[in-house]
Amino acid sequence: MIDAVLFDLDGTLLDHDAAAEAAVLDGVAAELAALSGREPGREPGHEPGHEPGHEPATAAPEFDREAVLRFWRQVERTEYDRYLAGELTVQEQRRTRAVALAAHLGLGAWSAERADDWFTGYLRRYRASWRAYPDVPDAVRELGAGRRLGVITNGEGEIQRSKLHAIGLGALAPHTTASGETGRPKPDPAIFHLACRTLGTAPARTAYVGDRLDLDARAATAAGLLGIWLDRTPAPDAEPPADVPRVHTLAEVAALLT
Repeated sequence: MIDAVLFDLDGTLLDHDAAAEAAVLDGVAAELAALSGREPGREPGHEPGHEPGHEPATAAPEFDREAVLRFWRQVERTEYDRYLAGELTVQEQRRTRAVALAAHLGLGAWSAERADDWFTGYLRRYRASWRAYPDVPDAVRELGAGRRLGVITNGEGEIQRSKLHAIGLGALAPHTTASGETGRPKPDPAIFHLACRTLGTAPARTAYVGDRLDLDARAATAAGLLGIWLDRTPAPDAEPPADVPRVHTLAEVAALLT
């Protein structure tokens, strides 16, 4: 019998990709617009009256949005994994992502200050775009009937709990286990076991739902939980994994647990 359910946050409860895509595209558009109206010789982001995250409302030149998104997803994953491995601080991984994006766009070698300024604006736009997936409220309500609920997330506790409050799931914030506080990111079994202890349940009586097959579902299974893969965007004709159950919406999880 399953008497507790733990969720991943980004990509499971909160649509991180949509928020990140909106934030980076707006940031690139604003940067290119500012560049097109900039006096020669001035460093990007240091024009008279410039405030970080509040770029001029000049029309931006056209750019390949899909190429920007592909690059941003790649550098986000690479640098965030370095942060999780302890190679970079939170601020350093943010800075390296901004510096890499500027170089990719041909904007030159940004200083640490310039990169930090740009990322401040990115975070403001990212936060403004936080949304829960449409299936989240009803599924959380149904799964919480008679079960304890919590969250396991690879990230800093403060910002991750802010996300939960922003999408109407603040009740889960006190029951959130964040790698930035434990020092043991997924797929380490320790973070799953700590989350179970926090909820007062045993791994064998706990389900964990996440959108990444290896990092979430298989890691939870290896830790003794019922790992469930939430595959929101299945590839055409993709075969389901043999070792963990797969669902396409959170609404399917309740039926799986009955």
